[in-house]
Amino acid sequence: MARCLIGCGSNQGNRREHLDRSLELLRFMPGLKLLATSVPRETTPIGGPIGQSPFLNAACLVETDVEPHDLLGMLAAIENTLHRERGDRWGPRTIDLDLLLYDDLVIEDDLLTLPHPRMTTRRFVLEPCVEVAGDAMHPLAGCSLRSLLENISHPHPYVAVVGVPGAGASEVAEALADAMLARLIHARIPPSLFAQAFSDANDPEADADRQSTACLDAITGAALPLNRQEWPRDTHRTVTDYWLGALPLLAGGSLPKAARERLEEASVRIAAGTVTPNVVLMLVADSKTIEERIAFRSRSPAPQTDIFSDLGPVIGSCADSGLLTRRLLDMQDRILCQLRQRKGSGAALPKAVVLIDAADLGEAANEAVAAVEAMS
Repeated sequence: MARCLIGCGSNQGNRREHLDRSLELLRFMPGLKLLATSVPRETTPIGGPIGQSPFLNAACLVETDVEPHDLLGMLAAIENTLHRERGDRWGPRTIDLDLLLYDDLVIEDDLLTLPHPRMTTRRFVLEPCVEVAGDAMHPLAGCSLRSLLENISHPHPYVAVVGVPGAGASEVAEALADAMLARLIHARIPPSLFAQAFSDANDPEADADRQSTACLDAITGAALPLNRQEWPRDTHRTVTDYWLGALPLLAGGSLPKAARERLEEASVRIAAGTVTPNVVLMLVADSKTIEERIAFRSRSPAPQTDIFSDLGPVIGSCADSGLLTRRLLDMQDRILCQLRQRKGSGAALPKAVVLIDAADLGEAANEAVAAVEAMS
């Protein structure tokens, strides 16, 4: 029997009646045993159309031998019974039932993602979940749900926006900082340093010492504003357009294995005196998005805008746009792997990671703002 957490929400009609009715239907579903239910909480709508009514949110803990996809189908059937209409994303609904956790399973397909991809930053999800199963472990965060709630309750939250050149990290970080009235810190990384990782002309052995030194200097500079001893204690937020743990992967990508490992070890020592992001927002770009942005920055005359300007030096270092796209995607995969790694890493890893589609920059900024608003 698996233990599962289900999130429940309603902001249309008689909200309490809809929550009670959904739990009653769950109780009588075959193969399910309802173990605990949280107290409903009224919360402000996050994202979606403006002017929505407040939600009532709750969570329940169930025990089941029903397979995850079949359980998802049961939840959809209950939503249909209670006349759930599927319109705008994050729009109003009579009932919303989300499968949040299913034991320690990790699933990602077209129908189901487990754990729920945005639960780690959502207070309206975590608070009721902690009430019924605070010690339940989040398999990707590597910590309990209680610890995740404490993580987003930090008096001065730190959010890092991360992405390879061209993903839009700087642009989304600026939009997020403006919306949240947060302190913004840009990466102190010379653009030419990233370009070295993609250069067609590099001789890895000959350039290893020089590039390692340059990378280490850049990482040291990026660590300075993140010094733990000097970290602000006010109730505002800090947003950066980089994560210190990703910089060795970005800037040292072309180094020989031995030199890269030395750089990573030195980076861990530097990072030990810095604050770890409470949340990382990782902008994930597909090949089409990267190709389009390379083409945009490669136009002649050069575009009269700073958007995706971090691609400029990279494009100049690698003449083959197809090869450059593959290298950027490979680098993105390494960063994602580092963020998901829970064992064998000396780096302090963020507990909350939210993946955001980088294809539409405006939508990515909106998703970033919604993720941070949900922490409050």
